[in-house]
Amino acid sequence: MSTTRDYLLKDSSRVSLCERQVGNFAVQFWGVRGLIPTPGSSTDRYGGNTACVEMFVAGKHLIFDGGTGLRSLGKSLLFRDAPLSTHLFFTNSQSNRIQGFPFFAPAFVANNNLHIYGSAASNGASIKQCLGDQMLQPHFPYPLQVMQSELAFCYLTPNRVITLDDVTITTALINHTQKSIGYRITWQNYSVAYITDLSNSVDDVELANVIQLVQGADLLIANSTYTELTPRNHQNDDLPWQAAVDLASKSEVKRLVISHHHPDDNDDFLDGMQTKVKSVFDSAVLAHEGLVLNIDKF
Repeated sequence: MSTTRDYLLKDSSRVSLCERQVGNFAVQFWGVRGLIPTPGSSTDRYGGNTACVEMFVAGKHLIFDGGTGLRSLGKSLLFRDAPLSTHLFFTNSQSNRIQGFPFFAPAFVANNNLHIYGSAASNGASIKQCLGDQMLQPHFPYPLQVMQSELAFCYLTPNRVITLDDVTITTALINHTQKSIGYRITWQNYSVAYITDLSNSVDDVELANVIQLVQGADLLIANSTYTELTPRNHQNDDLPWQAAVDLASKSEVKRLVISHHHPDDNDDFLDGMQTKVKSVFDSAVLAHEGLVLNIDKF
């Protein structure tokens, strides 16, 4: 006889790193879109959820960004035998980074602990205010206070360093217009950089900050560059991946994952983009939902 647990686990096609046999440093992608979710047959292979990346590092559970992929991740964590303690880091407070938070089921479970990190938004609002505002009527039926887990908020500024035992998370300002924070996660000799708001036009100070954060990382996760909300112009000279590849080359990273795909980039287009990227940076791959990488086994 099927139970509610069986249904939810079948409905969620992936399993959290907490439940997997993984190494001491692993990464899994739950949402790889920028701007807006794009469900449909043309995005099945790469996925249509907005940004969410899970990391399991030396026993610590970390989540980066809370787009709609956070909902799927939450479902996979809902029936753990032990209380959940997780650290949720936001790169900025735009809707595609926070819209999955109201649907993160573990936040509604007593005895769970969520440590939430984020910088001030462009209007000065804190990450707590941004998350809470989207849960107020008429946008959402339940306010932040309905969440029964323990929520601890940490307000970040660029260049802040967070230490979780022997795991270090370093921050830097990536994009001053969007007030976006980038992260470098380090454990022993391994490191992953998570950069989500690269632009084709960046001043020297910002570029120096980014390179310093990313330099020599085992893995760089970076966005496909886009600057407009208008439909993508898919032409031969359209190279949305160029900024990420340039950064990976300048910073001498070992591997590159390009994520935050534009809503207009369907599976076939991304297949072609994958081929072009690998022709200039062989250790690169395009992110897709369910992609798991074991950093300490590279």
